[in-house]
Amino acid sequence: MQIGELALATGLSRDTLRFYEKRGLLSARRRGNGYRDYPPEAADWLRYVRMAQTLGFTLAEIEAGLPLLANPEQAGAELREALRRKVAEIDTRIAALADLRADLARRLEEPMAACPLQAEKAA
Repeated sequence: MQIGELALATGLSRDTLRFYEKRGLLSARRRGNGYRDYPPEAADWLRYVRMAQTLGFTLAEIEAGLPLLANPEQAGAELREALRRKVAEIDTRIAALADLRADLARRLEEPMAACPLQAEKAA
């Protein structure tokens, strides 16, 4: 499958495909004319990578777990653990954002004369 065909099959741009190839997430053979030739399973793999990104995994995380993600049927337990870690990470970020929101709201309630960005004085 040529790069244009893979781009159409996945909805990704040719530049994105070249970027993924450069990062090692995708591989292609080179034909005699220099064109990239992607295997048929490349489209499924790319949909899998995009789903992982949609679920909050970074390309670095996907690259680190490449063997894991390459064969999900045999790695279900490991994938579930990766999802559990991602949920815990999101919970931590939500808690930090809630703390930040509370601090901002408290600063808005201060008298207008006080600078809301001034550091609090130690008691």
